[in-house]
Amino acid sequence: MSEIKIYGTRWCGDCRRALRILNEYKVNYLWIDIDKDPQGENFVKSANKGYRSVPTILFPDGSTLVEPPNKILKEKLDQLKD
Repeated sequence: MSEIKIYGTRWCGDCRRALRILNEYKVNYLWIDIDKDPQGENFVKSANKGYRSVPTILFPDGSTLVEPPNKILKEKLDQLKD
């Protein structure tokens, strides 16, 4: 599996939850803190109709998940393992 990009903020509980799942699955990912990275913030806004919705997770296949529930994120990670 190639690297996943996760856009978020350190103060976001949903971001911390998604990071725990990524760590549990032992996948490589790049963390992008949109409070510190203007390009990352612009990506999130462009992907979410102007909103700073986080986590926004970009997968190697080009798909994204925004604020995914645990079940949906785990299903996506399972698909990528196949």
